[in-house]
Amino acid sequence: MSKKNETRCGYVAIVGQPNVGKSTLLNHLLGMKLSITSRKPQTTRHNVLGIKTAENLQLIFVDTPGIHTKQTKAINRLMNRAAESAMSDVDVVVFVIDRDQWGEADQRVAQRLVSLNVPVIVAINKVDRLDDTDTLLPVMQALHEYLPEAELIPVSALYNQNLETLEQSISEHIPSGEHLFPADQITDRSERFLAAEIVREKITRQLGAELPYQVTVEIENFSRRGKIIHIDALVLVEREGQKKILIGSKGERLKNIGQKARLDMERLFGDKVMLKLWVKVRGGWSDDERALRSLGYSD
Repeated sequence: MSKKNETRCGYVAIVGQPNVGKSTLLNHLLGMKLSITSRKPQTTRHNVLGIKTAENLQLIFVDTPGIHTKQTKAINRLMNRAAESAMSDVDVVVFVIDRDQWGEADQRVAQRLVSLNVPVIVAINKVDRLDDTDTLLPVMQALHEYLPEAELIPVSALYNQNLETLEQSISEHIPSGEHLFPADQITDRSERFLAAEIVREKITRQLGAELPYQVTVEIENFSRRGKIIHIDALVLVEREGQKKILIGSKGERLKNIGQKARLDMERLFGDKVMLKLWVKVRGGWSDDERALRSLGYSD
């Protein structure tokens, strides 16, 4: 096969601290919303594959949970192991940092990357928020000390700035090989998983500072009847007070969450959605690895 016609395929891990814009970056690279986003840490809790096929090139992005360096609950340990497992067998790592926010936690992530023997590209994100690009110089100098072989690319994931340069750099590290997924497949995750994530995103965005981090969503029913998808989602919290906050006065907050989640699901799935939400208290689930695995969390 000639170089011009050879197919190339490879895995790309997107890693970094919580809340630096990894999921936003993936969504813009794919040209569609796949991973849920919010301004709160712990929004991404699972490794999510995003698949982009363009002619002979297939990029398999792995959006990872943020790497937590201080929190010690079981859910944080599982998320760390998920992120680290994604880095162990990929063709290139994109290390996302927040413009001028380089600190101890970023240093710890960088130190883990040094031992991987995998090409690393550092995406310095949110540069649209910089008043003076000279403030990047100390960050870039620190990065060069920790990751001397890494390529540094300033980007704005939110505003799609310099992402073509980033994608071109990624593609240069992708080896020859047959495509692993059909050209029209965009993720390895099921519709049930995506539905649960959409509900969790709306909860995260709706509650803001009141957000109980001990919230997860379990899909109890996902069925198609004609052109209508029926979804029953159970929202689990750890305390009765969190349940009251989530439901809101006369159920208005939960109703609003459901409406916004339903609209996103209809855009994603292409069919009308009938969504029902319930809230249930299950104490201690976020610090119980057995409970986490039963809820679909995995490393």
